[in-house]
Amino acid sequence: MGLRGPGAGRLKAAAAALPARPRKFPWEKPGLTRAQRVIAFLEALPVSKGVKAGKKMRLLPGQRRFVEALYAVDGKGRRKTRLAIRSEPRGNGKTGLVAGLCLAHLLGPESEGRGEIFSAAIDRQQAGLLFAEMEATILRVPSFAARANIVRFHKRIEVLSGPGQGSIYEALSADARRAHGLSPSLWIFDELAQVQSAELLENLRTAMGKRAESLGIVISTQAPDDDHVLSRMIDDGLSGVDPSILVDLTCVPPEADPFDLPTLLRANPAAGIFLDKRTLADELEQAKRIPAFQSRFRNLRANQRAEADPEARLVTAGVWRMGAGPVDRASLRGCVCYGGLDLSGSRDLTALCLIFPREDGGFDALPQFWTPEGALAARTAAEAERFKEWIAAGHMMAIPGPVIRTDWVAAEVARLAEEFDLRGIAFDRWRIAQFRQDLADTGCTVPLTEWGQGFRDMGPAVEGFAESALTGAIRHGNHPVLTAAVANAITVPDPAGNLKIDKAKGNARGPVRIDGAVALIMALALAKRLESAPRVDVSDLLSNMVWA
Repeated sequence: MGLRGPGAGRLKAAAAALPARPRKFPWEKPGLTRAQRVIAFLEALPVSKGVKAGKKMRLLPGQRRFVEALYAVDGKGRRKTRLAIRSEPRGNGKTGLVAGLCLAHLLGPESEGRGEIFSAAIDRQQAGLLFAEMEATILRVPSFAARANIVRFHKRIEVLSGPGQGSIYEALSADARRAHGLSPSLWIFDELAQVQSAELLENLRTAMGKRAESLGIVISTQAPDDDHVLSRMIDDGLSGVDPSILVDLTCVPPEADPFDLPTLLRANPAAGIFLDKRTLADELEQAKRIPAFQSRFRNLRANQRAEADPEARLVTAGVWRMGAGPVDRASLRGCVCYGGLDLSGSRDLTALCLIFPREDGGFDALPQFWTPEGALAARTAAEAERFKEWIAAGHMMAIPGPVIRTDWVAAEVARLAEEFDLRGIAFDRWRIAQFRQDLADTGCTVPLTEWGQGFRDMGPAVEGFAESALTGAIRHGNHPVLTAAVANAITVPDPAGNLKIDKAKGNARGPVRIDGAVALIMALALAKRLESAPRVDVSDLLSNMVWA
């Protein structure tokens, strides 16, 4: 029975686009070595995106050396390498190279009948990136498109005819148990450094014995520490303890300065070709100024093993002081603004920060803080004294009674919505149900947007805040409560280098909780999302500053 559905129409159209007389492909030229055939195949593939889109792939010198070593053969023509690791900084053409190798084993010179090619990653979204690149390439090559059935939903490709007939490609994720029972001719593990469990890796490795020339490739930036399975594999390969492992490592040497631009460029061979040098320079300056970004920069751009600083502050005091210009509340009356709300426990500090986009691309911050008056006596003497000073100065509002009343906060929000053009409020879901009801009771209809406190939502928000803070684009008037909250804010990373605020660490640092910093970050992120604010250029910033 023939193929049916939308795929059948695509295959028919692709077959019709083939030339009347089949042509010889560059990798079929007589006399080529095995590595040369693979290189010829890769350099015949079209680039599907980026600054080189529409042109043929051209391997960088380091990529060419890697492929030559990977497909080097013994006296019987068999590949010497069964497991390879290529580790390099992000942005140096990893996805294009890996997609090309997968296609070489699926449809090209390394294909075999009923082969099995798998790509693995931390989740299906990451695994799907490689599938998308392979699909885009296949659809641009008529001879491939006429032979391959692509099933997007399952991220699966099947070869229907020609070399590799019966072979399949499938994207796996690290939380799957699909490696049991597989017989891979090629598997590729993408960004192994982000994976905590080695179960899928081991399942793929142990499945390699079912074929005479099964090949496994790990392609990833380095892991942050020496104990990660990737670090141990790299160390074994480089030391010669495990001669079956081919290691190709490109990085800023541990003894070198990763914040020296010439050194950084040498570790990024694609810089100036399809990796923008200006982007690298911008990120370097950002990392020099913001301690929280330094470990991620060293890991992703310098490809060093860099564990996150457990005390990495959100920004330095010098960066924060750049936005210390006065904020004139009276002049903001009626202006468009966006809010971030961090409700506290019943006896603690609740923070609302309003962000006003300015015509010059910057933002004015207007924070509000509430604390229960009856709970001051329960604080330490130093905390109580500081809070009383802020209350007396008008920087904080004391709510009558022993606990935070959400109806009081809701009434204040409704009043602010009358004073300003409040377009929306991002909120942490803690205690929000009661606040929603209290706000509705006031008749206020300001839209509320749930903002998760995990890496998915806070990662981009923290990065956006840091970029704006770096140029003094956030004008905050040096509000003392907000300044103390930002000073105490500590960030933690996930394996991919995304940052979020660690409330437990930040709140343990001093008498002022970090709620104000969280509210500010959410408000700014919401404003940027709804206002589509442009990215700030930080390439000409000065050197790092530290807290005084």
